[in-house]
Amino acid sequence: MRQKLGYLKETPSQTAGPYVHIGLAPGAAGFEIYDQELGWDIAGPNAKGERIRVEGVVIDGTGSPVKDVLLEAWQANADGIYAHPEHVGTVDEGFRGWGRVISDFETGEWGFDTVKPGPVMGRNGQKMAPHISLWIVARGINTGLNTRIYFEDEGEANATDPILNVIEWERRRTTLIAKRRERGNKPVYRFNIRLQGEDETVFFDI
Repeated sequence: MRQKLGYLKETPSQTAGPYVHIGLAPGAAGFEIYDQELGWDIAGPNAKGERIRVEGVVIDGTGSPVKDVLLEAWQANADGIYAHPEHVGTVDEGFRGWGRVISDFETGEWGFDTVKPGPVMGRNGQKMAPHISLWIVARGINTGLNTRIYFEDEGEANATDPILNVIEWERRRTTLIAKRRERGNKPVYRFNIRLQGEDETVFFDI
């Protein structure tokens, strides 16, 4: 006889732990399993648009960098199109729009190279500002955290973004804005993620 759902016990959960890197990013953990590491190439060499780098660190409630973080990034291409069959339009050859990186085990710094995404049309017909979605897991995080990276030099688009405008307090909105600087001839966007405390990054329940 089937057991009713109301009587089933909750499945035990655990944090990502130190072994998540072996399973999801073995090359970065020192294990040469694949010829090409999955998720390192977000935008192939044929993708058009402005080439950028995104960098940051995940900071815990004590203000210390978290050094065993894994991040996954999703984004549209420069035309605002996702590499997904449900989205209208085609993407550039080699553009995946998805990537996976881990933090440096010594410093906690993480980063990836890509192209700057274009504005995306939302499900309700409202245009969303250029952004990159992030999913974050690490030891001490029971459930992956979802957030977004917006760009400080997209002020006009950010001002009308339907997601940013859901966030009531302007100070909270600023936790989703990456700061731009130049390194050589390449734009670098700095995006630090705070898990707790003052200026905690906005996370989304999706």
